[in-house]
Amino acid sequence: MLRVVAYTDGACSGNPGPGGWGVLLQAYGDGELVKERELSGGESATTNNRMELTAAIQALQALKAKTGITVRTDSQYVKNGISNWIHGWKLNGWKTAGKGNVKNSDLWMQLDELQCRHEVRWEWVKGHADEPGNERADKLAREGMKPFL
Repeated sequence: MLRVVAYTDGACSGNPGPGGWGVLLQAYGDGELVKERELSGGESATTNNRMELTAAIQALQALKAKTGITVRTDSQYVKNGISNWIHGWKLNGWKTAGKGNVKNSDLWMQLDELQCRHEVRWEWVKGHADEPGNERADKLAREGMKPFL
């Protein structure tokens, strides 16, 4: 059975400011790496959190069929948001516990819809800690930002 690992990262020059996102997709069959794909992009005026979310969205959108995927992110915001906080936000009509609007709810809704199409496991990985996949995703995010600097 094919298993996919996605390393995702976002970057921003200023927050808000020009930003980029990067994804490294690795497909494994029988424990062996069989295919890799790199994705990146950016926006002229955004935030780091929006780029982190966009990277995760792009990783899941790249899958053409229902897939088992592990998304490895260095963003506690993404990991905690999609694994824990989102349940309360949905119950509260996309309001925080303090009754304010959930920031980036448009992206959270999109990510939630996409994760329902796949078998997703979310993992946090420490950023800038010599994790090769995370380092490549970071490089892709910085490259995605370049046209907007």
